Amino acid sequence: MSEVFSILEYAFFRNALAAALLTSLLAAMVGTYIVSRKIVFITGGITHASFGGIGMAYFLGLNPLLGAAVFAVLSATGIEWISQKGKVREDSAIAILWSLGMALGIIFVFMTPGYTPNLMSFLFGSILSVGKAELYFLLAFFVLTLAFFIIFIRPIVYTAFDPEFARIMGIPVAFFRYTMSVIIALSIVISIRTVGIILVLSLFTIPQITAMLFTRDFAKIIPLAALWGTLGSLAGLFFSYFFNIPSGAAIIFFLTLQFLIIKGFVMARDFFRRDERVLG
Repeated sequence: MSEVFSILEYAFFRNALAAALLTSLLAAMVGTYIVSRKIVFITGGITHASFGGIGMAYFLGLNPLLGAAVFAVLSATGIEWISQKGKVREDSAIAILWSLGMALGIIFVFMTPGYTPNLMSFLFGSILSVGKAELYFLLAFFVLTLAFFIIFIRPIVYTAFDPEFARIMGIPVAFFRYTMSVIIALSIVISIRTVGIILVLSLFTIPQITAMLFTRDFAKIIPLAALWGTLGSLAGLFFSYFFNIPSGAAIIFFLTLQFLIIKGFVMARDFFRRDERVLG
């Protein structure tokens, strides 16, 4: 136990803890919208398309996260436009952007002179290297997203579950869908430092799926997803530090393990309740 408290003396680990907490809370809100609207595959396309921006930014000597943000936002709004206009099948458009983003990223990385030392941290995450500036930006974005959800929670829910009814109610569905697409894109880019491009989608879906074992209410899923996401992220972070393994993989492992354990308890509870009704 003393070792656990001793590592809290290090600033880099405190930054990592804060980043894990904020990312989990952000993913709880945004991920609930993703799962409720059933656009997990779309989010995967946005995630992998952002790698093209990272590669281009390396080639141009810019901040890789800036390049990822530009590609992610363009991909998110592009997919939303395609889904509304129906010019191309949505799954086809996602597959094209997914593949194109990864291809461009690889091409630009290989064209970049010299060695790109931080590339692996974007692919697999490097939460222990999160600095103060990144932490403040994450906090600011979380606060803005939280305020948006609090103010517009009803339009967000209506847009996610029943866009036709939302239009009848006079809600500007297109505005909220495009805005949420941008929020999803930026949330993904910000979370890349935590678990990496390859695993970031799981951070936005596994806690929600775990929460949905208890409720289907949008407003109740968010705090439950925040709870499971935070517990899994902190467990993975400590585990990765003590056993010297990648933090992103450890976080996703614990989120998945947590889901399987809770799923097992829920199944056992339902089984015994069913037996009680039969015996009764």
